Amino acid sequence: MTNKLLSVLAVIAILSVSSCGKLGKSKTTKGLPDDGQVHGVAPAEHYLLPKPPGMVYIPPGTFHMGPSDEDINYAFTARNKQVSISGFWMDATEVTNNQYRQFTNWVRDSIAGKLMGYTKQGADGNEYLDWKKIKTIKYNDKATYEKIDAIIVTPDNRIFGQKELDANKIVFHSETFDFKEAAKRENANIPRGRFIVKKDIPVYPDSLVWARDFSYSYNEPMAKQYYSHPAFGNYPVVGVNWKQASAYCDWRTHYLNSFLIGKKRSTESAFRLPTEAQWEYAARGGRSQTPYPWGGPYLRNKKGCLLANFKPGRGNYPEDGGFYTVRADAYWPNDFGLYNMAGNVAEWTSSYYYEGSYNFQHDMNPDVRYNAKDQDPPREKRKVVRGGSWKDVGYFLQVSTRAYEYQDTAKSYIGFRTVIDLPPTVSKKGKK
Repeated sequence: MTNKLLSVLAVIAILSVSSCGKLGKSKTTKGLPDDGQVHGVAPAEHYLLPKPPGMVYIPPGTFHMGPSDEDINYAFTARNKQVSISGFWMDATEVTNNQYRQFTNWVRDSIAGKLMGYTKQGADGNEYLDWKKIKTIKYNDKATYEKIDAIIVTPDNRIFGQKELDANKIVFHSETFDFKEAAKRENANIPRGRFIVKKDIPVYPDSLVWARDFSYSYNEPMAKQYYSHPAFGNYPVVGVNWKQASAYCDWRTHYLNSFLIGKKRSTESAFRLPTEAQWEYAARGGRSQTPYPWGGPYLRNKKGCLLANFKPGRGNYPEDGGFYTVRADAYWPNDFGLYNMAGNVAEWTSSYYYEGSYNFQHDMNPDVRYNAKDQDPPREKRKVVRGGSWKDVGYFLQVSTRAYEYQDTAKSYIGFRTVIDLPPTVSKKGKK
């Protein structure tokens, strides 16, 4: 959350406290009974629970986290443990190319808008982007290219002299508050500015992962077309590392809250990657002691049809209906309404991968986090990856199987989905 956004939020909060009435009512402060009693004042006049498009509500519950059968690897990295999870909203599908493209286009447009001087001064004295002007930018216009030359590939990197955007210069700037660090007792008297995390993240997916991930294998067509061709628009985005997935969450939070602030409505909590425990709880779909999202114990139904996109047998990739990835809404969803919680692409979580974490983490919303820095050793950059992918064998599709990847590494078989913590009820007098 930027300092500009924080200042706007502060002004709105002050105005709300001074103008809103009794909780659940649309009365103003002047309309409160003047009887010397406490009747309560809402932080905002109206509230409507915004159901985020494409998300489903995961109700709170308790489940046994970890394998329900023998630990065939004898790794002891996921000992069975009963834990409780609070309710949250989760994307019904993995984030698609089209959805992620909205993010990259927004970042591209915001940078181009600044270069072209499409800004305006707000009532608080700060400078903001003028999105009405930005929407008129014509990227195929010669005059536009001259003004945004700073984000165009240099002449020695052009093919037949064609001017194109330099993906490495499309960078998203995020500012978030580290609540976990600020909550430590030893940090009680430290100024809040020390806990504001500022990051600049190049956002475009690395399409070369399709050629890099598989030695002596011809996958160049996927590298050329997977993110750019409309045929793959509803397929899960890949080639996105953990940092980029987190940046997408920060942008989605900013995008929603900026809209709500403009409508003088209460802002919402942040979109984020699910914790490892949340992911497993959601993947089980309310089922207990079962190996797969659909139950199990098999990867096929009674008709012999495969129930997920993975690597059947010894490598019969197309047998399940997809050679590489498939649409994000392919196959039947689990009982929570979530698609492809097993197979298709593995998914990033917010949790740090530590082999023995199940032995000491709490039984209420368990999570182990560590914000690794660029200079940290590779071991400290490991993030939990769940669900298995189109190139994995059936073992990795089990809801309890743990795997990891390094946070600054992108793969052709890892994507993500987001979650958000929203109140489970809605005001009857809420307005859009």
